[in-house]
Amino acid sequence: MSELRLFVTVTERESEDILELLSLCFGEEDYAIGTTEIDEKADRWEASIYMMLADEDEVRARFAETIAESYPTLEIEREVLPDIDWIAKSLEGLKPVRAGRFLVHGSHDRDKVRSGDLAIEIDAGQAFGTGHHGTTAGCLEVIESVVRAHPPRDALDLGTGSGVLAIAVYKLRKIPVLATDIDPIATRVARENAKLNGISAGMSFETAPGFYSAAFRRHGPFDLIIANILARPLIKMAPQLVTHLSPGGDVILSGILASQRWKVIAAYSGAGLAHVKTIWRNGWVTIHLRHEARS
Repeated sequence: MSELRLFVTVTERESEDILELLSLCFGEEDYAIGTTEIDEKADRWEASIYMMLADEDEVRARFAETIAESYPTLEIEREVLPDIDWIAKSLEGLKPVRAGRFLVHGSHDRDKVRSGDLAIEIDAGQAFGTGHHGTTAGCLEVIESVVRAHPPRDALDLGTGSGVLAIAVYKLRKIPVLATDIDPIATRVARENAKLNGISAGMSFETAPGFYSAAFRRHGPFDLIIANILARPLIKMAPQLVTHLSPGGDVILSGILASQRWKVIAAYSGAGLAHVKTIWRNGWVTIHLRHEARS
């Protein structure tokens, strides 16, 4: 069955407002909600909700009702998404990746696992994150050092993708881990990957747009928060993210180009976090910050 996207074209400010409205309406359901910049100079953005084709009529009606008061003239457009797993296609044949003690590998490379490895099996699939991108590998290295130096009691992997980072935390330390993503397909894939790696309890997986979901209140605050997303949303969410961090907690951020690192560090310093270190991988950086209450 095909997947469908319903969306409206608006300004950046309007897209943020509509995202909040949609999150209030659909936030506890398995629909992905997000915003995308289309034209920076023209300030054109799209606010979208994703669903299966069979759900279109119901979701369209609720979408229209949700924005009717504030945006009565907006036209809701639709796009049917192709049934092609482009990520899986592009990642075929990737080799195992080592990051610290972690070895991220596909099912066809189980024989590459050595004694002492923390092996994570992730096949190329519908959710991003196999360890090959510089951001994921960088996060794995920082996760290992942070978890060993400051053992957390619980953790959040925000924007979990394939679940590889959440699985890594749990393999290092058997603590409650919440893994969230705005995409219900990613949430499902992450849950399946945890089971594939022998994890049957201790991890929770929730579809959650930003910090609007009640999942963060139910499971938090967190001693460790990992967010491998992109610099711009990381900067915007800094105040919200820190409110879900336990006093003295650690934050690991990635999806950040080296040229963007100071803006991200400044945003989180302003929210009360201290910069610990930054590591570079293939033009991308991973940043470790710590709540200033940590001794």
